[in-house]
Amino acid sequence: MKLEPAVLENPFARLEPLAEAHPEALRAACAADPDIWTALYPISWAGAEFEPSWLRLSRQVAAGQAIAFAVIAQGRCVGLSSFLAPDAANASVEIGGTYYRPDARGGPINPGAKRLLMGHAFDTGARRVVFRVDALNLRSRAAVLKLGAVQEGVMRQDRVTWTGRVRDTVVFSVLAGEWPAVRDRLDARLAAFANPAAP
Repeated sequence: MKLEPAVLENPFARLEPLAEAHPEALRAACAADPDIWTALYPISWAGAEFEPSWLRLSRQVAAGQAIAFAVIAQGRCVGLSSFLAPDAANASVEIGGTYYRPDARGGPINPGAKRLLMGHAFDTGARRVVFRVDALNLRSRAAVLKLGAVQEGVMRQDRVTWTGRVRDTVVFSVLAGEWPAVRDRLDARLAAFANPAAP
């Protein structure tokens, strides 16, 4: 597995490696739902927490611990997503750190972005793509299952969030051998978004 930063694009989303051109647009996207950061995220990108989170992610990218993307839809930044903890020796990577502003949820942007990320990972030799979701985040858990990932289990009291809450983490994965079928179902789902009137 040899993951590299690259612009990834399909009709539903454009993923641009996070750069100095993105912080203000990303700040505005993260400010669109200030309450979600307290309720469901291990760190916050809202308000005064934005700058420390930007710097933390930038350091992780510089250290090779993440490849982060601004998610662009219809010409504006609507959120972010990342490859986390790429493990080339074991051909495994996590897709996480995902956030979308409220008006970008529930449509084709997330499945479109995940199609790009999973495709890029498997095309570059990944054997395993992992998703880790807060057990309380029912929307994200349902979205990951809808992508075609398999729930592996729950890591109890796995992480202390920035508010001090101790979260359980639900682990999902897609394996390379499962990817063709997952990809085909995802492509069919995206085709339905592109052609809503089709039978």
